[in-house]
Amino acid sequence: MPLEIVTIPCLSDNYSFLIHNASTGETAVVDVPDAAPISEALKSRGWTLSHVLLTHHHWDHIDGLPDLLKDHPAQVIGAKADAHRLPALDIAVSEGDPLIVCGEAVQVFDVSGHTIGHVAFYLADTGAVFTADSLMALGCGRLFEGSPAQMFESLTKLAGLPESTIVCSGHEYTESNARFALTVDPNNPDLLARVAAIREAREKGLATVPSLLSEEMATNPFLRGHDPALQRAVGMDGATAVDVFTEVRKRKDNF
Repeated sequence: MPLEIVTIPCLSDNYSFLIHNASTGETAVVDVPDAAPISEALKSRGWTLSHVLLTHHHWDHIDGLPDLLKDHPAQVIGAKADAHRLPALDIAVSEGDPLIVCGEAVQVFDVSGHTIGHVAFYLADTGAVFTADSLMALGCGRLFEGSPAQMFESLTKLAGLPESTIVCSGHEYTESNARFALTVDPNNPDLLARVAAIREAREKGLATVPSLLSEEMATNPFLRGHDPALQRAVGMDGATAVDVFTEVRKRKDNF
């Protein structure tokens, strides 16, 4: 049975996620921007925290951890490559390391780009990937530490997952990402339809995260460098996908 996933808004525009196994009672949380909403979600459901999964070291993904662990002691898991700037880890992992969380095998991906050592966690049986600030809804994270080639490689890994995969990313940036996407892919009918749905959801105060990987493949310009229509739109007919990605990322940085 797939595990239950609960999306928890934190801070002004962050998301954390609970992962729960009803059979074993285990519950994991992915990233801890703020302890209070996570503690409330656990309390309201009567769940006990067993694992914490950290994607990267930025403050808005880890700063709530000390307060959360005071009331909810749990195993903390994060990237070995990032361990020197993460909170103390009980389990340090690298890409390809075996990992079991809440009774399910978890595949660890190195998705460096936004930061070096950023990881994503993929639960194949549940069909969900937790990408934080690597692959985002209609976007990807700004390259604070890595190169365009590194981020392109990271996104290519994620794009290879089944298109039915649920993408649990770290921020409510979708509406602003949509405005940019229209500037580089203005004639994409799938994008136009998605933008309308995003506007409607946000007007109702609804979250646009998680998203489906199939949606991202059809509409996210950072995954579409191979598409001749997008290449033409940015004046790069016949360019390599990584070069188109680099140009699109540059434009987003200046948007």
